[in-house]
Amino acid sequence: MKIMLDAGHGPDTIGKRTPDGKMKEFEFNAAVVGFLKKELEDCGLIVLVSHLGNLDVALHERTTLANKLGVDVFISIHANAFGTTWNNTSGIETFTYTRPSEQSKLLAKYIQDSLCSLSKGKNRGVKQADFAVLRDTKMPAVLVECGFMTNKIEATLLQSRLYRILCAKAIAFAILRWI
Repeated sequence: MKIMLDAGHGPDTIGKRTPDGKMKEFEFNAAVVGFLKKELEDCGLIVLVSHLGNLDVALHERTTLANKLGVDVFISIHANAFGTTWNNTSGIETFTYTRPSEQSKLLAKYIQDSLCSLSKGKNRGVKQADFAVLRDTKMPAVLVECGFMTNKIEATLLQSRLYRILCAKAIAFAILRWI
């Protein structure tokens, strides 16, 4: 089983940060990918990443790489935002493409259930979207939003090493259940 993990937006993507500027989204995404990669490799899985270091990799390069390498599943990790100022929007959501495969739907459900159960976060559900990393991949693919950077309580969690590890463990559990 080959899994590609995607650390969402690159470190220099404009606007992808907490309103106070204390955390860039990529910091959260990359940390979770690192913890998740270790969790999955410890279980004997082959794990590839779409980002190398702090480089901002174009969406089409990520999906082309995943397709070329013939990975079995593509998972994109993110922290959400609602606007650019602090607000009360909160929760976890997992996305599939607008015409998802049955395997994508099942994996998204497992990830959503696992993350919400372990984190006790608000369950915003599994949703569909026309995101490039979901549309242009040829394998089951999901995009996970682990909380809102624009919510002060969730922003504090997203900056926490313990929460990042919890997200990785929850996603790993869901992947292992799925395979």
